[in-house]
Amino acid sequence: MSEYVIITDTSADIPASVLDKGQIHLIPMVYQLNGEEHPHKDPGSWDSKAFYDQLRNGGTGSTSQISPAVYTDYFEPFLKEGKDILHLCLSSGISGVINSALAAQKELAEKYPERKIYVVDSLGASSGYGLLMDQLADLRDEGMSIEELAAWAEEHKLEMNHWFFSTDLKFYIKGGRISKTAGFVGGMLGICPLLNMDDAGRLIPRAKIRSKRKVIQAIVDKMEECAKDGLDYSGKCYISQSACMEDAKAVASLVEQRFPKLSGKVEINYVGTTIGSHTGPGTVALFFWGKKREA
Repeated sequence: MSEYVIITDTSADIPASVLDKGQIHLIPMVYQLNGEEHPHKDPGSWDSKAFYDQLRNGGTGSTSQISPAVYTDYFEPFLKEGKDILHLCLSSGISGVINSALAAQKELAEKYPERKIYVVDSLGASSGYGLLMDQLADLRDEGMSIEELAAWAEEHKLEMNHWFFSTDLKFYIKGGRISKTAGFVGGMLGICPLLNMDDAGRLIPRAKIRSKRKVIQAIVDKMEECAKDGLDYSGKCYISQSACMEDAKAVASLVEQRFPKLSGKVEINYVGTTIGSHTGPGTVALFFWGKKREA
């Protein structure tokens, strides 16, 4: 079996401990804050508090796609070493970055015809995408070949459930996910939207819930409804949050109470700069294995 590497990018919001254990390679995404460009290199390379404080105080965040040239430059040294590549991209439902990866794949396949390069659309984001990468690293370590692992990723990626809520609607309004009128009324009434990622990897509003306390309950109810084996769920659970750690801890506590067979404690991560530039502060996301996502 040929040696291979698994690669993703920093939008996956993978904790450093998992990166080290899983030997997962990261391509840096680039974000702009108030017009100044920054590479987001790894989980420990950025000041999350300063980033979200600037957004909260009127700063403007945006992101840039990875170019085909960056992918080529990142992939090629592994191919020169005789290693094959499995790369997972940020969801095509929220980014066109997979097109750059596929362009690099095509170019390099012609140059290194003896090597295998798989590019998979994760249809995921943030730590949901990260939890998928964690599972792939485990399966690789159990001896799965690159062909088997790429097929497994395609078959099971929609079983990674992504549920989100936000207590700050400003950035959802700015991004067009919520209308200005709905956002104004929602803010006045204390409404927190509950969203998920659908089967095309798009972020879809599913419910409008009045009060933070109720939306925290509702997101854990969704886990009970959708998780593999329901309350007997025994897989891992990740949460990511954007400058609202207390809300994330409240969700984690409720999850751990309700799912006693959980594999370890709930892992709480930061929503990184790629996703955070668009959600802003106040978002909590819950990720777990379960029913295949639908439209």
